[in-house]
Amino acid sequence: MAAVRTVDGAAPGYRPGATLTFATELRRQASRRRTQLALGFMLMLPLIVLLAFELGGRSSGGGGGERGQFAQLADIATAGGLNFALFTLLVAASFLLVVVVALFCGDTVASEASWGSLRYLLAIPVPRGRLLGSKLLVSLLYSLLALVALTGTALVAGTLRYGWHPLVTTVAGETATGEASLRVLGIVGYIAVSLLVVASLAFLLSVSTDAPLGAVGGAVMLHILSSILDQITALGSLRVVLPTHYSDAWLGLLSNPVQTDDMVKGAISALVYATVFFGWAWRRFARKDVVS
Repeated sequence: MAAVRTVDGAAPGYRPGATLTFATELRRQASRRRTQLALGFMLMLPLIVLLAFELGGRSSGGGGGERGQFAQLADIATAGGLNFALFTLLVAASFLLVVVVALFCGDTVASEASWGSLRYLLAIPVPRGRLLGSKLLVSLLYSLLALVALTGTALVAGTLRYGWHPLVTTVAGETATGEASLRVLGIVGYIAVSLLVVASLAFLLSVSTDAPLGAVGGAVMLHILSSILDQITALGSLRVVLPTHYSDAWLGLLSNPVQTDDMVKGAISALVYATVFFGWAWRRFARKDVVS
């Protein structure tokens, strides 16, 4: 006997909006080992840094060049919980957070394709827009959770060990805890916006390949390439179009008065790149032959 169909050809009771909901995808990704390990490492890193300070003792401040500057930053990191959180963000933002965000956003679709489960999800059928939207929102949520977990753990651990004191910087002296907390919050927000470039690029690569490592590694490598090109002063004003040119603009929040010009430019640049890459990913996935 032929199956009963509705006017639009769908099976009775089928509701596209009820397939692969945000909550369902959130639970699916939470059960994955890579999600648990990545978030667990974000919680552990501040404790590892704190242990390194305890075992290594205070830096002698000797040495010149980059080593001397890093030693100075390490000394400032022990001035209080806010300083420790800031130092942890400093050492993690340039690479570790890039890898974690690329992992969450680059692995999400490509892994389904590599397992062969993507075609079955679309055959349920799950509308492509809903599938991609759910995966993108969950990936961004876990990326933000990783950043918040890292900062929050560093702030709590640093405060318990070094106390709750004003923020100390080499360019602005001391900043009261209330204002300093707002500045740290602003720094976290800016880093989150700047990481949208990595997230969107990884997501674009994820819908373009069935090799998760290729999507993750490709996004990280292109980020590193942009950072290298940004160090070549011979490029002159061309460097401003690189997605990583304003990645350190949040340091302007550590001066008195705060300098936000580069942060505004960096936020606009990141949003433009993210819009282009996310839009490209959406268009590519909508036209991609997945079920063949």
